[in-house]
Amino acid sequence: MKSLMIVAAAALAMMATPTLAQSDAAMMFASPSKLTQTDGKDIYNAICAGCHMAEGQGAVGAGMYPALAGNETLEAAGYPIYVIIHGQKAMPALGNVLSDEQIAAVVGYIRTNFGNNYPEEVTVQEVTDSR
Repeated sequence: MKSLMIVAAAALAMMATPTLAQSDAAMMFASPSKLTQTDGKDIYNAICAGCHMAEGQGAVGAGMYPALAGNETLEAAGYPIYVIIHGQKAMPALGNVLSDEQIAAVVGYIRTNFGNNYPEEVTVQEVTDSR
């Protein structure tokens, strides 16, 4: 009987873990002050590389994370700005996590790295206008 109670307690603990993890993740993204990086590369490495990979090659696993490397949809800065702010499919909305300056920096970074050659400056005003 005692071993059955231990098994039941362990099962309940395992079922509660995802809920706690989701709450922790939501809290992590609740305040822009959680991310202090201002350089596009640093922001990419802190947030984006976990899904889009270090070299922007994308990945398939628990979801499909599109490659940013050689990605023609990055030609117009408005598209990645919108997706970062508002999210899309599995991409979470990060508009409440990143400042306009941080979004402009990371969009500028992904548009000029990973084989992308879209050097037009991404302005903070473009980001502000997309909110």
